Amino acid sequence: MIRVLENEFYYLDNFQRVLDWIGERYGDLLDDGEHAFLAAFPALPRNARALFVRMVMRKGQLFRASKLNYAEIGCPVDAARHLLGTGWIEADPEMSLDELFDLLSKPELADAFGARLQRKTARKEEQLEALRPVCPDAQRFSSWHPACPDVAWRILVKPLCDRLRLVFFGNLHQGWTDFVLSDLGLFRYETVDISSASRGFRKRADVDHYLQLYACRERFAAGEDVDEVVRDLPRHAFDNDWLESRREKLTFQIGQHYEKLKNWDGAYAAYAACRFPGARGRAIRVLEKHERFEQAHALLLEAQSAPENEAERQHLARIAPRLARRLGHARLPARGKTPVERIELCLAPPNGERWVEGAVRGHLSTDAAPVFYVENALANTLFGLLCWRAVFAAIPGAFFHPFHRGPADLHSADFHTRRQHEFAACLAELDDGSYRDSIRRTYHEKAGLQSPFVHWDGMPLDVIELALACIPPAHLRKWCERILADVKENRNGFPDLIQFWPGEGRYLMIEVKGPGDRLQDNQLRWIDYCAAHGMPVSVCYLQWAEVSQLAASEMAA
Repeated sequence: MIRVLENEFYYLDNFQRVLDWIGERYGDLLDDGEHAFLAAFPALPRNARALFVRMVMRKGQLFRASKLNYAEIGCPVDAARHLLGTGWIEADPEMSLDELFDLLSKPELADAFGARLQRKTARKEEQLEALRPVCPDAQRFSSWHPACPDVAWRILVKPLCDRLRLVFFGNLHQGWTDFVLSDLGLFRYETVDISSASRGFRKRADVDHYLQLYACRERFAAGEDVDEVVRDLPRHAFDNDWLESRREKLTFQIGQHYEKLKNWDGAYAAYAACRFPGARGRAIRVLEKHERFEQAHALLLEAQSAPENEAERQHLARIAPRLARRLGHARLPARGKTPVERIELCLAPPNGERWVEGAVRGHLSTDAAPVFYVENALANTLFGLLCWRAVFAAIPGAFFHPFHRGPADLHSADFHTRRQHEFAACLAELDDGSYRDSIRRTYHEKAGLQSPFVHWDGMPLDVIELALACIPPAHLRKWCERILADVKENRNGFPDLIQFWPGEGRYLMIEVKGPGDRLQDNQLRWIDYCAAHGMPVSVCYLQWAEVSQLAASEMAA
């Protein structure tokens, strides 16, 4: 941390950077109180500002002076003196018994409550439970513990600061540590030219809606009665696309919860109220479970006429025959499957470890034809390196602060179309042969930068070089095109292993399944796609030797 600590007030500078950024780009979204805060903060003495930011960046709202010892700030009581007149902090605040227990140690609690604390050796939780009936009312810190020489403060503007952080990042899961991790070089981000017009929130109502959604999501995650959460969940669609996608995702999750409870009406209402991918298919399934077969079939026909993606088409194909039987309809002919090579292996667990992919890799790999465990990493990395400049194109609204791992609209339906020319230029390099040099150059120039596609740690350059030598550019194009067709769904599901024959310039993708395993839907879609486009792919079914031998002996008996 030497580089950060060379500037003892790095955290203060980062906080001011956020305020300046918000003031320049989001002034129209702020109310009078927020404007006043942005204007007043820089005018305070540095030690007071630093103490305030330390409070903001720590958990909770209550602090003791003795716990805020920072060499660069000096005496916290002196620093706090300049903050008391702002209304941002309160000295000697009222606090509940529970809050007091969070501030004091067990010995301090023994001093504060004396004889009222009957079991001084009990755990703090037990002491708190025993004192609650005796001390139901809040008191000032000095009243709770008059003999304590320490000073306590309550920060009153945490919500304001959280709102400003939200405006800057566009979410509440990122925070002040992002600055530190970037300063340390642990997380490094691509530099994108972010115009002043590029904003996550376009109006103040967007921020209010986000906070409303966030509160509902936190309550839902905490296990609050789902009906109460639904009552407060915004029903109307937002005119901010990425914010609307968050609302629909939460609605979908609520539908899943109702489904687990077998509350079919609640589940259907949730699924029918959102356009989140998969919601329509789940709605059909819920109607089927509720034995509303005619309604389910009508929705099935509607979905079949315009499937939202390959995943829904696959899901509908599974439901349709079942619904047809329920309704007495003629049985439809099953769609023929593209034939895929099948490998059968019976191996002893290496060193007693039952990692099926590792066992198959070790068995098949040779010096002339090495095998690597790549799963989704290789295809995504090649795509991310080839299309780096398209992914990080300065599209309006895609990047609105310096700490984006990827564009904000990565999973939007129009992600590709908004960058159609940029992606076309990248994929054209597969036709003229320049893609190899482009991928190598990007690998070296961007090494370690955050990316939603490139797996820096899990995909060494030697494997990338083998891929460039053995995978035809036409196949790479098909991989890229499918990822772009649906980034969220198609970034996953690639086969586990890949085998290269560098002397022959060819490769084979291998999906591994152990005893009792079956192919998942996204794996089936990728295998079907690869086989349909002439890309070599196989499924390896592995049995452990002792299991097979036991089964054989039982059959013989």
